[in-house]
Amino acid sequence: MTTKRVLLAAAALAITGFATGAQAQAITEIKIGTEGAYPPYNNLNAKKELEGFEIDYMNDLCAKMKVKCTWVVQDWDGIIPALLSKKYDVIVAGMNATPERQKRVDFTDVYTSTPIAMVGAKSITSTDISPAALKGKAIGAQGSTIHMNFLEAYYKDSTIRPYPTQEEANLDLLNGRLDYIVADLEALESFLKDKGKDCCKIVAEVKRDAAIHGPGVGMAIRKEDAALKAMLNKAIAESKTDGTLDKHAMKWLGKKAIQ
Repeated sequence: MTTKRVLLAAAALAITGFATGAQAQAITEIKIGTEGAYPPYNNLNAKKELEGFEIDYMNDLCAKMKVKCTWVVQDWDGIIPALLSKKYDVIVAGMNATPERQKRVDFTDVYTSTPIAMVGAKSITSTDISPAALKGKAIGAQGSTIHMNFLEAYYKDSTIRPYPTQEEANLDLLNGRLDYIVADLEALESFLKDKGKDCCKIVAEVKRDAAIHGPGVGMAIRKEDAALKAMLNKAIAESKTDGTLDKHAMKWLGKKAIQ
């Protein structure tokens, strides 16, 4: 390479580096999309205030990053389209970083992973939740989730019912319109401590399928937002080291964030 080309390449690299640094420095405010209907991760309480593991955790990350954060509540079935249309900058809503979702959005590093389980009536005596054992049974899950994708892939001989929210699936189980529901274990435990305590129980845990369930929960961002991803990953890494992540997980989930 000639001296002139070396100088030009160095200049281009310097300009690119400056632009990247400037872009990172320019991030002073982040809009966060969440569902607000998936306790104990994120939920609107009786006062219509957001609360939960992810709410406290992300607020702490915002303080670490020294940015102003604004929360936006969005129905689950439109949560990725709203991100892509720039209604907000990042999704923090118990979203597993699945291969299918990664075709549309990028994800930060995983900040929590949780077991998955099926819940049914207390009268159920068998722990067999195989597709053969549940043939003809009515099984509910929140629509557009890894749980619904799992049911559609493996439980073709069962009656599969999608619901707009997990709460609606829970209520149909409670009222006898479903035989089973499937969701993240912590979300089901929250239901069983409250409305489902007299009717229902955890029947068995579901074995994770990497192709459907992914490696765990991350924050979804637009593919072009590399600087934001780097900022979030740095804060997530620090929170794992200094105990911030597990502090909030122990409070809301009753266990460490990464299982």
